[in-house]
Amino acid sequence: MQRPRWWLGACLWLLCSPEVWTATFKLALIGPWSCDPMFSRAMPTAAANLALSRLRSDTGLSRGYWYDVKLLDEDCSASKALTELGDMEGYGHAYIGPFSPALCHAASLLAQHWEVGLASPGCLGADWPNLPPLPQPSRVLFSVLRFFRWAHVAVISAPTDLWESTGQEVATALRALGLPIGPVVTMETNKNGGAQKALRAIRVADKVKVVIMCMSSVLIGGEDQRELLLTALDMGMVSDGYVFIPYDALLYAMPYQDIAFPQLTNRTKLRHAYSSVLTVTMASDQSFYEAFRQAQINREIRTAVSATEVSPIFGTIFNMVYFVAKAVEERRQAGGGHWVTGNQLVQSDGGFDFQGFNQVVYGGKEGRGMQARYVVLDSDGDRFVPTHTLAPTHTQGPVGSLKPLSHTFIFPGGKPPSASFCWFSPEDACSGGLDTVSMFFALLLLCALIGAFIYWIKKYKRKASITKLILTLDDIVFIDTQVSKKKLNDESIMRSLLDIKTPLRSIARSYILSSPENSNIGILEGDFVWLKKIPVGHTVTSVNKSTESLFSQLREMRHENMNLYVGLFVDMGIFSLVVEHCPRGSLSDLLADGDIRLDWMFKSSLLMDLIKGMKYLHLRGLSHGRLKSTNCLVDGRFVLKITDYGLPMILHSQGLSLPEDPHELLWTAPELLRNPVRGGSFSGDVFSFSIIIQEVISRSPPYAMMDMPPDEILQRLKQPPPSLPAPGEPSKRPTFDEIFKQFRGINKGKRANIIDSMLRMLEQYSSNLEDLIRERTDELEVERSKTDKLIGQLLPKSVAQSLKKGKPVQPEHYSDCTLYFSDIVGFTTISALSEPIEVVDLLNDLYTMFDAIIATHDVYKVETIGDAYMVASGVPNRNGNQHAGEVANMSLDILHSIGAFKIKHMPEIKVKIRIGLHSGALVAGVVGLTMPRYCLFGDTVTTASLMEASGLPYRIHISLSTVKVLTSLKLGYHIDTRKAQVKGTVDTYWLMGRDGFDKPLPVPPDLIGGASNHGISLDEIPPDRRQKFLDRQKKAAKK
Repeated sequence: MQRPRWWLGACLWLLCSPEVWTATFKLALIGPWSCDPMFSRAMPTAAANLALSRLRSDTGLSRGYWYDVKLLDEDCSASKALTELGDMEGYGHAYIGPFSPALCHAASLLAQHWEVGLASPGCLGADWPNLPPLPQPSRVLFSVLRFFRWAHVAVISAPTDLWESTGQEVATALRALGLPIGPVVTMETNKNGGAQKALRAIRVADKVKVVIMCMSSVLIGGEDQRELLLTALDMGMVSDGYVFIPYDALLYAMPYQDIAFPQLTNRTKLRHAYSSVLTVTMASDQSFYEAFRQAQINREIRTAVSATEVSPIFGTIFNMVYFVAKAVEERRQAGGGHWVTGNQLVQSDGGFDFQGFNQVVYGGKEGRGMQARYVVLDSDGDRFVPTHTLAPTHTQGPVGSLKPLSHTFIFPGGKPPSASFCWFSPEDACSGGLDTVSMFFALLLLCALIGAFIYWIKKYKRKASITKLILTLDDIVFIDTQVSKKKLNDESIMRSLLDIKTPLRSIARSYILSSPENSNIGILEGDFVWLKKIPVGHTVTSVNKSTESLFSQLREMRHENMNLYVGLFVDMGIFSLVVEHCPRGSLSDLLADGDIRLDWMFKSSLLMDLIKGMKYLHLRGLSHGRLKSTNCLVDGRFVLKITDYGLPMILHSQGLSLPEDPHELLWTAPELLRNPVRGGSFSGDVFSFSIIIQEVISRSPPYAMMDMPPDEILQRLKQPPPSLPAPGEPSKRPTFDEIFKQFRGINKGKRANIIDSMLRMLEQYSSNLEDLIRERTDELEVERSKTDKLIGQLLPKSVAQSLKKGKPVQPEHYSDCTLYFSDIVGFTTISALSEPIEVVDLLNDLYTMFDAIIATHDVYKVETIGDAYMVASGVPNRNGNQHAGEVANMSLDILHSIGAFKIKHMPEIKVKIRIGLHSGALVAGVVGLTMPRYCLFGDTVTTASLMEASGLPYRIHISLSTVKVLTSLKLGYHIDTRKAQVKGTVDTYWLMGRDGFDKPLPVPPDLIGGASNHGISLDEIPPDRRQKFLDRQKKAAKK
């Protein structure tokens, strides 16, 4: 049976229609598209269409579905929106929305009744079936608050139904996570001072220092947030340490990749207030603005709207549509390819990822919905700087954790106090308890008690250890004295050495390579000690009781200018006094060191220390008997300490004696040289002190003025009457009490303290340094301005600024510009007639005149090569089609000035120049790293040079392209035609003048047969210089 033709056509149409072999899955997108700047500038239709377009080319999706999106408007009033919600049945198999939490419960019930899927970004609770189409903001907020341990939080909302319900929902969600949320307030209108009232309610709340702002960000046009932050700044809350977290930024990816926000750039006060804002937003691989512009370039978005005028929620809408489509595909594959109903979406297992609008988006497992990375931002002026990152929650459980980045968040008023961690632990319950301050002080007190106990134990052990008079190798670790002072002073080595208790604990074994025979430095109980070895000439194996008793009394003597005795070392036949180690050595060593500058304050301080030490010693009824500069040690703080006191009595008690060295006796009083007394005398110590004074003042050895050996000096001291310093009789010598009073008079009552002297010197140096820095800074500013001016003369200002900032200067194409070339006719002949210095003076005078002329025109001097002078207009500053007029006017001025120009050393010879102009396109850029130059490239440069080379003296040779531009300016330029061979056979022209230009121009010379336009004739050269020129040519020809 023959079928009609219409039946065949219907079959072909059915085969070609995608609706036949694909099923259409409808999505309804519900949002308050006209209620708030965040949504009114979101362009939801364009975002949804872009997502559908990219879904069609996604190879990860099967061809089993055809997606369609219907845009539905959510009323600004919650009551009206609730009424209209019931009329939205049948628009989709799944509904993305609503955004208002006030509609969540009704939307959930209607979705179950309609048997459709619900993916609402505004529903934060888990009381109804919902597949979250974006990461739950409450979970992200909780992760941030847990990281900083901020449990006490307030919420403040804008005065609209949308944001008020959002604030209540955020507070409820955070309370469900265990946080003690403080005040939840709504701003009234600005006319009623709503921001001030709301902030006042938050300020009186206990422990609240963190505020969550539920309103549109000021960076995308939110006026409520601007008013709130400025009011907080005026109320001093920014400086008091309050931190403000914008909730809306959690819903999209705030641009932060080196983007300056004009809202902060142009408003200093708002920029200061915004420094207290901690922004948490979706991390993005590419800035939203860059992604939007790229889509426009690819013609995926067909709109001319600037990216900065679009709300970043655009990207979230794209991601939500794409996410639901991926969830449908996941359910379809899980169901064996069968049709997926909308209410099956909430059963999506996730586990997929896809490229969102400007970041990678994940499908959270176990029905957690869409997941993404987040980033914490700190404001740096008018820009954002990332400080922390938050991984998607599906990778680290229900609640992710923050990871710090290299930049630290700067809290302008100090970081808010941390709360107890129990608020963030689901296993623990917080009932308040001690506040943070009380717990801190309690912990501090406990640490102090533990520290005091440990200190007492160590002190007790140290005291018990030091009570041991006789020391052996088991007690002291000897240090190699060949180790450099630099190494011994190194902090890490010092710590290692101080940890050593016995030779068995060789933490720094490489530095413990000595024995008592070779070293005088050791470590006893963590402290450095010095061993005063007694060269008695025979082995000492023990110490008798009387010596122990005497040394025990000496060790009890305590004074800041007495070097304390630690013990007696008796081992390996060595007998030594163990004393505290003074790293500066003896007074004799200090005086002999020419690198150390000793002023009177320094010297008097050392002498005063010696006087106070001897005064203490004499008050204890003990004379020194061996006082000399080698027995006066200097510690690390330049405090002088006396040692070897009581040594004669120790030697006598032990039955030992020291060998007599004539040099060691130079400090001994004459009466003691004649009649030695064991232990010396008080007056003898005063004599020894006088010798030390001579050493300190003159920085020379004892009796340095007497050029004699020590034996002869001692012999003269013993002869009557002895040659000793006055007063000669011991009874007439002052006591150390009297000497102390005299020294105080010499210093006029001032304390001779080296540390005080150093501090005064440091203060003076600091003051002088501040003045010097201020002076040098002013000089630096002057020099920098000179340098900037010089660089601006060498390179274009825009190029110079880029080079100073270290930025690369990219070559740039200029479509319209005019070039000027000129040179001196016969410059070779003039140079031959002149000395080199005269040629330099000629060019300097000429170019100085040219530079003064071009300064009055919008042109740029490119370079000078010999007698060639190159100028451009329209480069680097574009000036429309004015470039030809600027160069033409400049050429006429130069030609006028050259007519009156005289060569200083040859005034008879006129300077004639040829000028060539050409207009066209070229490329300009900086060439080279060393002495960079701004160069021009292109056929226009070559043609302009040819125009000059083919010109005539006193003539301005211009091309046809220049003529066209000059004619378009309609300024009355006088132009004559000339037939010339420049680039092929083309017409060129002479520029003769301009209407209103009444300056006289030099008359071009007539060319006769054989004449050249490239030199000067011999007739123009003065006879004397002509003969000189001819002689030079003859000599050159002979060579």
